[in-house]
Amino acid sequence: MKKMALLLVISVVSILVTLPVGAQVKDFQPVTQAMLLQPDPADWLMLSRTYDYQRFSPLNQIRRDNVGRLRMVWARGMGRGRHENTPLVHRGVMYVANPGAVIQALDATNGDLIWEYRRKMPADLTDVEDSSGKTRSLGIYEDLIFYPAPDGHLVALDARTGRLRWETKVHDYATTQHGSAPLIVDGKVLTGRASSEERCFIAAHDALTGKELWRTYTAPAPGEPGGDTWGNVPVAKRTTSPWGNPGSFDPVRKMVYWGIANPTPNTRLARHGDPDAVSRSAPANLYSNSTVALDPSSGQIAWYYQHSPGDDWDLDHVQERVLVKSVVDPDAGAVKWISSSVPRGQVRDILLTVGEAGGLWALDRESGRFLWATPFPYDVPEFHLSKIDLESGKTFINWEAVAKKDGERHIVCFHDTKGYWPMAYHPGKNALYIPYNDYCLDQTANLQERSGTGPRVTIPRPGADPQALAGIAKVDVTTGRIQRFYNQKAPTQGAVLATAGDLVFWGDINRRFRAFDADTGKILWETIVGDNVLNGTITYAVDGKQYVAVVTGEAGRTRQLLYHNREIRIPVAHNAIYVFALPE
Repeated sequence: MKKMALLLVISVVSILVTLPVGAQVKDFQPVTQAMLLQPDPADWLMLSRTYDYQRFSPLNQIRRDNVGRLRMVWARGMGRGRHENTPLVHRGVMYVANPGAVIQALDATNGDLIWEYRRKMPADLTDVEDSSGKTRSLGIYEDLIFYPAPDGHLVALDARTGRLRWETKVHDYATTQHGSAPLIVDGKVLTGRASSEERCFIAAHDALTGKELWRTYTAPAPGEPGGDTWGNVPVAKRTTSPWGNPGSFDPVRKMVYWGIANPTPNTRLARHGDPDAVSRSAPANLYSNSTVALDPSSGQIAWYYQHSPGDDWDLDHVQERVLVKSVVDPDAGAVKWISSSVPRGQVRDILLTVGEAGGLWALDRESGRFLWATPFPYDVPEFHLSKIDLESGKTFINWEAVAKKDGERHIVCFHDTKGYWPMAYHPGKNALYIPYNDYCLDQTANLQERSGTGPRVTIPRPGADPQALAGIAKVDVTTGRIQRFYNQKAPTQGAVLATAGDLVFWGDINRRFRAFDADTGKILWETIVGDNVLNGTITYAVDGKQYVAVVTGEAGRTRQLLYHNREIRIPVAHNAIYVFALPE
């Protein structure tokens, strides 16, 4: 009994120590639009640090010649449940969203709690531990922290204290879910909202008041431009979601580039009753699997490019759009599809993206014009596209892999090749570092299931090397040439981070977190963390000291793979933040 009483006292003291009453962030400096445009290298103010999504840090205290000395300086457990968060850091304070609708401000030098906000959820929101962790990051602007809560509200918290400043209802949580992290542009909070029961949308709210300013639906209604690409599907059933990473922002063109997911249900057969009800080439089921260019002042769509028309396999294109300036001169020996109508060898402002289904794309940012694309990570017969018209850039679905009747089974590539876990770009090397999984999809059409499919399982690509099912590809942005930078057996859900120290950081579901030489791919440092490495790898500095943080846990209740006819389920385990730095 004495031992139990002692443990109870220790627990109470621990709670008192870690939950300070009235604590607040000291010396807080409001975050302006100018700071978001040109962030202090010491800060990490949005999901991929900058509007261009490059995930490149100018910090270089940690370099190739000393990264081997990295040591863990603090770690902190997080709430239980699904978890996909990337922390923000501003002037030595880390802001992080936990599963269970809990927002925390932490001392970024040691993980001590400064303040905590716990949102009370409705009694009928039973999956809060699963749904609340889908927030991929928070937003910060002026003295506010923005959180798309699982109860359908957009919430603004005081960045100093965690006190609720305003909240506004955006959607009904019974039918619609928050998807992306907030994107803050010119005093507006942009968020993407997902649903399988009604039209999905991107919305903008005034950052200081919460007032909705505009709402843009991601599928056109009958009579609107592109409305006929859905055939006779009722407008409420035109579901295609912006659930993934938020858009990137071009401040010169005043344009946001956002990726949209697949149409639902998953198969043409389930959506339309006839797989040929919509076109086999773009446009089909707009704006599914498209890049859309939005005017952030109005929400108007300036242009779109559809990467995959009338998807049949739930192969999203919701990943980040990386913005770079580069000479465009693709190598015909490395790139399968090159525009025949765009002059080569010119410097252009371009957009680069990789879909869940694989494929690497380069588009002109001004017009959305197709520049080049290539199957990724490999060119295989099972690739989800059959061709691209080199004059117009129009894409064509791989009709051989489309289910024409119920019970039909196909293997299509790729699947979960590059999910919402971001890639990185190193401007000094004009190179993309793309994390990938060499997996495909084994799917059977099943009209008895709501999704229109089942069974449905991820498998290694037919013919793949079982010891090289995941890795990082280094891509020369000018030529499109791919270097197999690093590969291994264990798959990944981990983001890539590139730094001015000529390092690339990346981790996997086997708990390995590594630093690579940005030129050669040589592993320079490695550690083992408590669980699967997620998309939250960042770097920041406090008082001149550089830190590298990585977030672990599980992005879903289980991860299901089929490996040599053996099903593997990887359960949810340890959600935590680990932070590393060089010793004094």
